[in-house]
Amino acid sequence: MLRLWSDRILPPEIRAEFDQRLLVHGSAESSPDDPLRDLPGAHAIVAGARRNYDGGFLDRYPDVKVICRTGIGIDNIVVQDATERGIAVCNTPEGPTISTAETAIALILSAVKHIKRVSGEFAERPGKDYLSGYQGMEVFGRTLGLIGLGRIGGRVAELATAVGMRVMAYDPYIEAERASAMGIERAERIEDVLVRSDVVSLHAPLTEETRRLMDGKRFAQMKPGAFFVNVSRGGLVDEAALCAALDRGHLAGAGLDVFDPEPPSPENPLLHRAAVVVTPHIAGVTVASRERMWRIALTMALQVWNGQRPDHIVNPEVLSG
Repeated sequence: MLRLWSDRILPPEIRAEFDQRLLVHGSAESSPDDPLRDLPGAHAIVAGARRNYDGGFLDRYPDVKVICRTGIGIDNIVVQDATERGIAVCNTPEGPTISTAETAIALILSAVKHIKRVSGEFAERPGKDYLSGYQGMEVFGRTLGLIGLGRIGGRVAELATAVGMRVMAYDPYIEAERASAMGIERAERIEDVLVRSDVVSLHAPLTEETRRLMDGKRFAQMKPGAFFVNVSRGGLVDEAALCAALDRGHLAGAGLDVFDPEPPSPENPLLHRAAVVVTPHIAGVTVASRERMWRIALTMALQVWNGQRPDHIVNPEVLSG
């Protein structure tokens, strides 16, 4: 029977659902003083985002045959190292899509309505007259620029369109026909999105090519008074450059669910800005999405164990071996 180890504790309802098909071998969360205690002997890992899975790590656990990532990003897994050791790597791209897109919209609305600043001031001075000085933006008719138009970016586009925003997107891997069918203007260059958008929302994977994608030059290209949102990966953003753009008033605010590194330092200035709405990398995590990701991950681990091809395998070449 497949022996499973996971970074986080398997929810009881999911464990009961799979109880006859696999053996839960332990989790890092269940033994925090010695998080890897139960990993030896496990065949499958359900991986979170914070632990790095490289060749040195995998060599210590030769029984592992598959790593399933609960989420889309696999930047903490060295796929080449796993492939060289015959280990299948899978992710769950359908799991967090809806929740992440909804959080992106929530951050957009919270940022442009200055919710953090106004709610903080109101708690301290409930009798103040806020009507004259309040500068919240109405998003109807405004332009949302998406950097990345995959599953999550596409869902964000649908939700933004529903509240009356115009949507344009830059994604070199998306054909113009698909963007047009979604009612989205496809930009040929990232700069075209930045200069025209009232809100820019980032939905790109973190790779060596995209690291610090949003740097000082790119923030300077954004429309004055625009807002920036990131629910993808903190490493896509030069945080010092973002702070500088906010300091000089070029950007009006931001909404951030991700940082680099994670967790961020308590002294990170982005955490304490009234114009920056922050959440702790929970964009893709809701009750529904969590259950969906667990089910997909465990199903794929069992598929690999049984010699079947999972729907979302990153390195299918290991199966032919």
